[in-house]
Amino acid sequence: MAKESIGFIGAGIMGKPMARNLLGAGYPVTVHNRTKSKARDLLSQGAAWAAAPAEAAADSEIVITCVTDTPDVESVLLGENGVIEKARPGLICVDMSTISPAATKEMGRALETKGVTLIDAPISGGEIGAIEAKLSIMMGGPKDAVEQVRPIMLVLGRTVTHCGPLGSGQITKLANQVMVIHTIMSIAEGLAFAEKAGLDLETTLKVTSAGAAGSHSLKALGPKIIAGDLKPAFMVDLQQKDLRLVLEYAEKIKQPLPGVALANQLLASLQAKGRGKDGTQALIDVIRSLAAKT
Repeated sequence: MAKESIGFIGAGIMGKPMARNLLGAGYPVTVHNRTKSKARDLLSQGAAWAAAPAEAAADSEIVITCVTDTPDVESVLLGENGVIEKARPGLICVDMSTISPAATKEMGRALETKGVTLIDAPISGGEIGAIEAKLSIMMGGPKDAVEQVRPIMLVLGRTVTHCGPLGSGQITKLANQVMVIHTIMSIAEGLAFAEKAGLDLETTLKVTSAGAAGSHSLKALGPKIIAGDLKPAFMVDLQQKDLRLVLEYAEKIKQPLPGVALANQLLASLQAKGRGKDGTQALIDVIRSLAAKT
């Protein structure tokens, strides 16, 4: 049985390895990215090129989008030369970006007028998760459509969960980001505390990773912090985008999130210093700098 043809829009840090995994699994992939050069290695591995999102959708049964923010998704799906212009009835669009739940629902209604089903399927696991196909994928949308694309999602991730109707995936991802930023805060504060107290950080990391404080983030970011490696697994700028979405939705549902608000302010200080492209582990430098002010 022939595998579904896939239009893949977005060949960034996450999108490129995801598209590569689909190619490796034998799916016909047509890729579009704003900058063609970033997709060059995908083309060399057998992907076809689409000059516009509409072209990527024209002959595809499934379209996957993985771009940065809400306006980017709106542009590729509904804008000039967007997916909606050449979408055929029965097309399923799977948006794997992290964006506004409210905007997701609006885009779903717009696409529905063309007989197109939108699924929101944001992801967690970082670049390594995308490369190793170990992402956690949180899906919102009609159950039948979710089940139809589940085999494709299982090529990209280890955990694929239907969270509810359209928009539920995005809300679940925002909850995930609340927990993630608190974990990063705890790592930055814990290691800054240990460092200031004169502990050996390698020993501290080994002990805490094996105990109740152990987490994926600690194991991934702890060694980077100790090595002074600020290369992003996830950039400060992207984390701040996600926290903006969290705080906007929290205001809508009237749920105070004081810890997220504090983390947002601390990360903003990194951005103000031109460090938005650093990894989120750079938060430790903000915590360290507070000691110099006391």
